[in-house]
Formats: sequence, C-alpha cells, structure tokens
Amino acid sequence: MLEIFAITVPIFILIGLGFAAVQLRFFSKPDVRVLGSFVIHFALPAMLFKALSQREFGEIMNLGYLAAYALGSLVALGGVMLLARRARRRDFQGSAIFGMGAALSNSAFIGLPVALQVLGPVASVGMALTMLVENILMLPLVLALADGADNQGGSRWATLKTTFVRMAKNPMLVAILVGFSFSLGAVRLPQPVFKAIDMLSLASAAIALFVIGGNLAGSAVKGMARDVAVIAAGKLVLHPVAVLAGVLLMPGVAPELQAAAVLFACVPMLSIYPILGQKYGLEGLCSAALVAATVASFLTISFFIWLIKVGGLIPGLG
Repeated sequence: MLEIFAITVPIFILIGLGFAAVQLRFFSKPDVRVLGSFVIHFALPAMLFKALSQREFGEIMNLGYLAAYALGSLVALGGVMLLARRARRRDFQGSAIFGMGAALSNSAFIGLPVALQVLGPVASVGMALTMLVENILMLPLVLALADGADNQGGSRWATLKTTFVRMAKNPMLVAILVGFSFSLGAVRLPQPVFKAIDMLSLASAAIALFVIGGNLAGSAVKGMARDVAVIAAGKLVLHPVAVLAGVLLMPGVAPELQAAAVLFACVPMLSIYPILGQKYGLEGLCSAALVAATVASFLTISFFIWLIKVGGLIPGLG
C-alpha cells in the first residue's frame, strides 16, 4: 500500500499547496485562473500532441475504448439521474446536473497526472480518447437534457450549437485532432520544434494540480450532505465501476488502455462543474460536490490504483 500512496500523496500535496497558496494570499483566484489558462491553452495541448503524433494511428484510435467509456459514462449519468429523481425528489433539470457531476471527469487536471504515474506515456492516449467521449457525446448530451427539461426546443438547439462551437475552439481538442493527423500521415516535426513542445508538456501535470487546489479555496459544504453524497458516490464509485465493466466486455481494448479508462473515470468531476451548474441555480451544490469529491478521491483513487496494480483488476496488465 505504501507504493500506492507514493503515487497519490504527491498529487494531493500539490493540490493542497495550491489551496494553501490562495488561502494564505500568496496567489489570488485570478492568478490561479491565469495558470489554469496556461495549462489549458499551451501545456496540455503540447502533451497531447506529443503523445499522439509519435504513435501509429492504429495504436491510438481505439474504437473499443471509445465505446466502453461512452457506455460506462451513460450508465453513470442515467443511474445518478434516476437516483436524484426518485430518492432526492429533484426535477428533471436538477437531476441532469446531478448526472453531469457523476459522468464527466476532471480528465486533464487530475486524471492525467494520476494515469501518467501509474501507466506512463500511454496515459496521454487514454486522455485523448476520454476527451473525445466527454466533449463530443457526454457534455452536449447533459446540457441538452438540462435545457430540454423546460421543453424549450430553441434553447436546447442553441445550447448544442454553442457547445459545439466552443469545442471547435478548444485547444486540447484541436491538439488531439492535429496529433491524430500527424500520426495518420506519419509526419514528424523538426527536432527543435519538437523539443519546445516537449518542454511545454513537462509543465502540465504539476501546474494543473496546483490550479485545482487554488480553485477549491474558499469553497464549503454546508447543509447539502445527502445531495453531495449522491453526486460524489456516483462519480467516484459508479462511474469507474461502470467503465470497468465496459472495457472488460468490449473486445480490442489493451490492458493498459483498460486501466487508463478506469483511472480517468475514478477521479472527481470536471473543475468547471460549478460554472455549468450556475445557469440552473445549482452552483452552490455543484461547488460543494466538487470539494467533497476531490477530498474523498484521495481514498478512492488510491483504492482503484491498488486494484489495478496489486489486486488484478485488469487481467493481463503488467
């Protein structure tokens, strides 16, 4: 177990460092947003491009992974929506936001640093495939469900249009598509350019974790324990279990990618969850769920890493 904590403890030390830096006013929230912008627009795209452009296209475009991760995410979304409706008596719109918290991971800022330590470079391939599912299927679907609750067809289509336009400008998705193109065409960059990209990519993991901690500073969980528990349990337990079932049942997914899918599914929800919930008056609940899930994930991530590395969760791994 000490080997597992050697992976997870440094991750949460960096998250705690970011939290403390904002709480002690070494950094302000706007400062942290600038760092986050650097990660999103430069460091992570560089890492994704580097990982994808250096591999054979057939190695990275894994349809089984895409299908399995999509299936597991849909199960998590549907399961938590049903629980929110039946057990917590939420309306359809609120249930969709509950489901969003359970089905969409913080793949870039927490999932990638975790998977890199456990699996090495293949983690970047897993992240690219995970982001395709999350951005092309899951996020547009959840937003359409939430806006469709009021039977506003125009609003629903406007939301989908806005989402896809935003996707087209997402630097990480652009990096994924360009990386795929370079891989398909077996194109290689000049060494000085590749070296610059490599240097940028090395900055991604540590700064991303620092940003997560800084963003959590000032948030609190008050009077929403049951609702928060539903969302957090859906994200940290149901989602990875459903994805695990998907990758084990789906043919053609290598053990390393099976493990990557589970690791990306077992991390907390995306960091912009409170921002997305704000439109529906649920930013307080979303913020509380993000804090609770991030804290609890120290144990759940450690547990899933133990199952993968020691417990034989993924047959044939290693």
